[in-house]
Amino acid sequence: MRIGEILEHKSGPAVVTVAPDASVRALLAILAEHNIGACIVSSDDAAVAGIVSERDVVRRLHADPDVLDGPVSAIMTSVVETCDEEVAADDLMGVMTRRRIRHVPVLREGELVGIVSIGDLVKHRIDELTFERDQLDAYVHQTQ
Repeated sequence: MRIGEILEHKSGPAVVTVAPDASVRALLAILAEHNIGACIVSSDDAAVAGIVSERDVVRRLHADPDVLDGPVSAIMTSVVETCDEEVAADDLMGVMTRRRIRHVPVLREGELVGIVSIGDLVKHRIDELTFERDQLDAYVHQTQ
């Protein structure tokens, strides 16, 4: 299965963004409101300037409590692994596992169209395995 197909089956908004100059406090409100663990940093909702996660906030907050009033751009990851909709889900899962990343923005012709989490990919894989098991079970019971 391709990443584009996984995006089609996701519920909720395709992608949530935050402006680079938004405060970290505002970011936390966005993460809570949408019940998400990471947010794409973008000034125009199309170009990816970075990505920022709950982990980024926690790690910085431990060292500097004033980080909440600072800009998201100060704590975001600016070198972001991205993919396009044609990438195979299994290939992206391998990249995410090797690089130890949990969220990957999906681009179409350089513009942001979605985000895929490791949870989305694991759900897809579980669904595949469940389908295969059900098919095998039906075949075994049909031949008896």
